[in-house]
Amino acid sequence: MPVKKVILAGPRGFCAGVERAIRIVEDCLSLFGRPVYIKHEIVHNKHVVEDLAKKGAITIESVDEAPPHAVVIFSAHGSPPEQYRIAKEKNIRLIDATCPLVTKVHFEVHRFAGDGHKIIYIGHKGHVEGVGVLGELPGQISLVESVGDVKNLDIGNPEKLIYLTQTTLSIDETKAIVAELKKKYPQMRDPPKEDICYATTNRQTAIKKLAGGVDVVFVVGSKNSSNSIRLVETVHALGKPAYLIDNVEDIMPNWHSEANVVGISAGASAPENLVQEIAEFFVRQGAVKEEFSLMKEEVYFIDPLELRNAKAKGNISRR
Repeated sequence: MPVKKVILAGPRGFCAGVERAIRIVEDCLSLFGRPVYIKHEIVHNKHVVEDLAKKGAITIESVDEAPPHAVVIFSAHGSPPEQYRIAKEKNIRLIDATCPLVTKVHFEVHRFAGDGHKIIYIGHKGHVEGVGVLGELPGQISLVESVGDVKNLDIGNPEKLIYLTQTTLSIDETKAIVAELKKKYPQMRDPPKEDICYATTNRQTAIKKLAGGVDVVFVVGSKNSSNSIRLVETVHALGKPAYLIDNVEDIMPNWHSEANVVGISAGASAPENLVQEIAEFFVRQGAVKEEFSLMKEEVYFIDPLELRNAKAKGNISRR
């Protein structure tokens, strides 16, 4: 049965933090020449990483891997303090592309710890964003991944307690974890402003509306993209099939063989051209393409100070 309609959800795709991070890498290549080194994948999308690699960006997992005096860009996900120390010792020219919304959580750790708060961090174990946040106060922050973790949490009964979160979590799952935490620790405070970022929230809200009017949803994003995985889970929670795909080649015919209407969304690090290629795949088979958007995002993050200073000095060298 051919698909009759394909609906694209909005907002979708690149958020302001991802746009900023990619722009930083491209500007550094123009300013300083190739190669530049990126500590961890600049964003969690294999197409973006491969494209930047062709231009001269080399991905590494630790500053230890970069030669002294090299240009190193820290990825959008944030980094533990140890990596900044190593960069300084090696006289690295450091350009920090950490998303400002992630940086906010790092600042919150020290702000609330300084006020005597015990901190609970809701996030995914081993995710690079959480590794950076937990690295601010090693061994002093309790990590919680699920409601089950809350039941097993043993931190005594601190008078001052607050939770912080990874920016790319499931909104609904996080609410359930917070509710369980507050049941166990009634004194626990909310952060002054929610840590789950606007882009994660907007994309999950949009995909919920999308799922109500389609037979199957394709989420464009890489398998290591936390926010993309959460989009798939959001659709599954509504009882609809959803598949995470990196590109059109990943689509299996049996995934849409019984579908009249297909929905498409994209994680915050997925390029728009991939979304359009997938939509055109169905259009070529006779489907009509529609778009809907819940809201327009107008967030913009300026470049880090060290890059703005380099641009102002016209510090251009070719290697």
